[in-house]
Amino acid sequence: MSNPSRRLPHIDVLKAVAAQIIVLHHLVSYGPIARAAHAALPLLASAMHQYGRMAVQIFLVVGGYLSARGLSPRGQALQAGVPELLWRRYLRLVLPFLAALALTLGISGLIASSWPELVPTDISLGQLLAHALLLHDVLGYEALTVGAWYVAIDLQLFALLVGLMWLARRGWRHPSRLVVGPLLVAVLALASAWVFNRQPDLDAYGLYFFAAYGLGALVHWLGLWRHRRAGLWLLAVAILASLMLDWRDRLALALATALWLSWAQARHARGVPLLPAAWAEAFARAATPSYALFLLHFPVLLLGNALLAHLPGATPEAGVVLLVGTWLLANGLALPFHRWVEAPAARFDPLAWLPRLRTA
Repeated sequence: MSNPSRRLPHIDVLKAVAAQIIVLHHLVSYGPIARAAHAALPLLASAMHQYGRMAVQIFLVVGGYLSARGLSPRGQALQAGVPELLWRRYLRLVLPFLAALALTLGISGLIASSWPELVPTDISLGQLLAHALLLHDVLGYEALTVGAWYVAIDLQLFALLVGLMWLARRGWRHPSRLVVGPLLVAVLALASAWVFNRQPDLDAYGLYFFAAYGLGALVHWLGLWRHRRAGLWLLAVAILASLMLDWRDRLALALATALWLSWAQARHARGVPLLPAAWAEAFARAATPSYALFLLHFPVLLLGNALLAHLPGATPEAGVVLLVGTWLLANGLALPFHRWVEAPAARFDPLAWLPRLRTA
């Protein structure tokens, strides 16, 4: 885990909570385990099934915040070259994703004959290549695992943010602070909220989700500005106006997340602890492998469902017990997956011997 002094407790809380909600959402949405959960705990399972997927909006806001913080920690212009930034982001996302996908397909092969309900069939080379390039939704291929769409969208959103900052660097300059970049991000975020996010057929593209991602990025930059509250109010009013025109629960959650994140960031900047030290440490440990858990929980879910399907006379209560066991196993396996797959992938570059593309 990272040095505790460098942790952001408010980010750890959001990542840890959102990751667990998404896992539980999938557990009550697929296969015999889901049916058992709905039979034993109908209200709780129904609520998690219907609303749990909205937790992705929290990840989008957090992703925008962390990307802006990484690219422009003090409000300065973009420093690295665009190709290098995009290549690093692609590797960081796709290498763990492909490892988890290989595990999913391997487990699918083991259980295909006895439980084909959730197992992909007739996989083509084009489909595999599309997943490797994170273009499966854009090219119209069926996803081979849950959450694959998010990995692709994350790369698109990062590319949009980098592109806007590149435009600001190339077209306009400011003595010490990046001014135009955040303005361009705000314009595109509002365009997403008012236009693109209201078009469901655009959900394979980053523009559809940029309202949430841009909100996170703007929370970081507004935190550097002495008129933070005024800027935040203007942004919130603009998003609320778009919601009055066309209400969307997910965008409302993204706005609420951004407002809470701004408040928590201000406390952190003043040195006011958000949580007791023990709680902060617990959330940090849960947040660190959140991407690994996001990738890995589906193959574990497949195994849990296959086991329940083969239990003779299994009751709904037994299904709930297996749900808890599957959830615990997914969390347990996420730790070594993060350590031995995700973390090395963040450092690996198969083209490291080539000259760096820093001038674009």
